[in-house]
Amino acid sequence: MRIAAALAVVFVVAASCGGTRNAASSSTPSPVPSPTATATSSAATATPTAAAGRSVEDVIAQIDEAKLVAHMNALVAVGSRDPRNPGHEKAAQYLRDQLKLVSGIATGMHQTVYQGITLQNILVTVSPPSGAQTSVDGAILICAHYDSTASRTPGWRPAVDPAPGADDNATGTAALLEMVRILAGERGSLRRPIVLAFFDGEELFFKGSAAYQQTLAGLAQPIRFGDVIDIDMVGFNPTADRLDLIWYTNGSAGLRDRVAAANDRYKVGVTPLNPQLATDASTILDAAPFGLAGIPAVALVERYGDPDATYPGNPAFHTTQDTPERVTNHRLWLKAAKLALATALEIARSG
Repeated sequence: MRIAAALAVVFVVAASCGGTRNAASSSTPSPVPSPTATATSSAATATPTAAAGRSVEDVIAQIDEAKLVAHMNALVAVGSRDPRNPGHEKAAQYLRDQLKLVSGIATGMHQTVYQGITLQNILVTVSPPSGAQTSVDGAILICAHYDSTASRTPGWRPAVDPAPGADDNATGTAALLEMVRILAGERGSLRRPIVLAFFDGEELFFKGSAAYQQTLAGLAQPIRFGDVIDIDMVGFNPTADRLDLIWYTNGSAGLRDRVAAANDRYKVGVTPLNPQLATDASTILDAAPFGLAGIPAVALVERYGDPDATYPGNPAFHTTQDTPERVTNHRLWLKAAKLALATALEIARSG
């Protein structure tokens, strides 16, 4: 593994900057601030200045279905987001271009190489106002993978063949883009930073997120997220508005319960919401490397396991048929995005 770009997750853009700061570098890593540093006022003990902000219900109501669909269609239009395919860089550029349109965030890239394949994690930090915590040590991480695969299609060739990945995982990626847009307007209400990670290489057994977690853990002053919420494949179910809530070891039980409580408190309406304990790396989700390292981590996914009475299975999964017209349950898609955003915002505001 190598870091060919800045660990931009540790950078903070003050509100006065009024724009996006791209801290990526093609060759030399940027300096990493102390992971335990926090912004302070001139007083010996600073009091966080975060404002109350709009209600969580009002914030999550801003998620725009039309924008979700537009992002999904744009990501599918590149043909394939497999990192061995030319469409992958087009998708990454689309994400970077969309992030440039958002003010008040810090953006950058973490890069790694797996078996000669370059992977690019695109990172966004939404920081609290002056006086609240600005270190990302203990921050909330919301993530989704943007790469795709059609490995279940017979004879599929990663470098040249389509892998539209509409449900898996343009749905989660589009939701994450919407969260960036909305959270940038809620900076004043935060007491803890929120990092949003567009992970690469999940379809290669979460190689992008695992490399990122290992990089942060290996710093001279390690950075450890406080909570991790992953959103992956959330747009198909003709039977019910159900999600599996994957959680990792006993260290994730509190976050699991908080997600379930948010579903009820904010009347999101995911039903059933099925907690499933993951104890090893066989759950191929970007929450895994964090959860298995003891960090509270959960994943929201339409189904992880065999079909049942509330989920008939998605035959387009990991095939060239995972196209936008197969993403038929937009209501579930919206609910998944709202539940992830509501939980993260509630935690970030509580300090």
